[in-house]
Amino acid sequence: MFFERHGGGERAVLVHLEGQDPQVREDAQEFRELALSAGAEIVCMVCVPRHRPTAKFLVGTGKVDELRDLVEAEQIDLVIFNHTLTPSQERNLEAALSCRVLDRTGLILDIFAQRARTHEGKLQVELAQLEHMSTRLVRGWTHLERQKGGIGLRGPGETQLETDRRLLRVRLRQIKARLDKVRSQREQARRGRRRADIPSVSLVGYTNAGKSTLFNALTQSEVYAADQLFATLDPTLRRLELADLGPIVLADTVGFIRHLPHKLVEAFRATLEESSNSELLLHVIDSHEPERDQQVEQVLAVLAEIGANELPILEVYNKIDLLDGVEPQIQRRGDGRPERVWLSAQAGRGLELLHQAIAELLGDDLFVGTLCLPQSLARLRAQFFEAGAVQSEDHDGAGDSLLAIRLPRVELNRLVTREGWQPAEFLAQHTLQ
Repeated sequence: MFFERHGGGERAVLVHLEGQDPQVREDAQEFRELALSAGAEIVCMVCVPRHRPTAKFLVGTGKVDELRDLVEAEQIDLVIFNHTLTPSQERNLEAALSCRVLDRTGLILDIFAQRARTHEGKLQVELAQLEHMSTRLVRGWTHLERQKGGIGLRGPGETQLETDRRLLRVRLRQIKARLDKVRSQREQARRGRRRADIPSVSLVGYTNAGKSTLFNALTQSEVYAADQLFATLDPTLRRLELADLGPIVLADTVGFIRHLPHKLVEAFRATLEESSNSELLLHVIDSHEPERDQQVEQVLAVLAEIGANELPILEVYNKIDLLDGVEPQIQRRGDGRPERVWLSAQAGRGLELLHQAIAELLGDDLFVGTLCLPQSLARLRAQFFEAGAVQSEDHDGAGDSLLAIRLPRVELNRLVTREGWQPAEFLAQHTLQ
């Protein structure tokens, strides 16, 4: 409705500021990958060694003149800044360069618009785009007069700009109402999973760390996975059976990026809540990435923003096939709990170690013991076998079954409660010491 997508292949100049402050400095290589992911035809990258941005253009007037000459000489369609521009800076730059100007936030929003597939994903992207556009509407109407007076020209007193703002506010309210409904539906589904005692595990991590490839390898799914930024936008959930634990729900989520625009975090809150309501987060890390430590910090910052930083986290160092001399392994903390798993999702190496680590972390409250079941509990005995919880079986002199059981206590409680017992009472009567 509000956005006309270009056919692609736009000739673009990238402008990267070499700021001195490492907290606000962006990565030039990541910027190039973002532009390529958006479909830009990169003509060149201009690096600006300036750490004091100007209010009017962000860069100095000399650099603006240099960019104008470059735009004219190379027939450039678009100039992209690896920085956040104010609405006035965008307008001033477009007037000076006589071409479209886009900042880092607009670039990421465009990639999201291309990647969204589901109705929910498209709504979330449109919400973020409209909120971003709301401060930039003036740019689209600088060529029109505002209100006119005189005979025959007196109207309701609303300019085209005001009309657009009103329509935009109406559309924003509609989208937010729909997303609230989506959030309610997701919460209802999560309550259902909690009632069934099925743990939820979410894959989180920096964009292009290999989350979707790992998700496909674990669940035998065919979620779209590619060597590009933000290949996954729409969350996908699959059921996964783990030995010694039973079923879990595994969620593949949108990747994070350095200085992820706040508008995107807000727009995708319904999706990101899938992570904040999980029992365990699998933080997928590209072990081959030179700046992996900085990427880890950025992911933790976003997790804190959505209230998921207190959840248990298992670090998954992916892509070890690109490293020399690194074998699949589990690294443990001082108390023996798994802390890191090194694997290669692409090569399928180390997946069984990840299964083991997840089962250990989620199966903290594991029941291991021998139950004495009389013939009257034959149906419960069959359910233990069906759940794969029976390690061995014997019989006593009275003909009662002696089952060596190993399964999560929540699963034990669920089976016992279904048969009409209180778990504590059942265990007190039927557990052999």
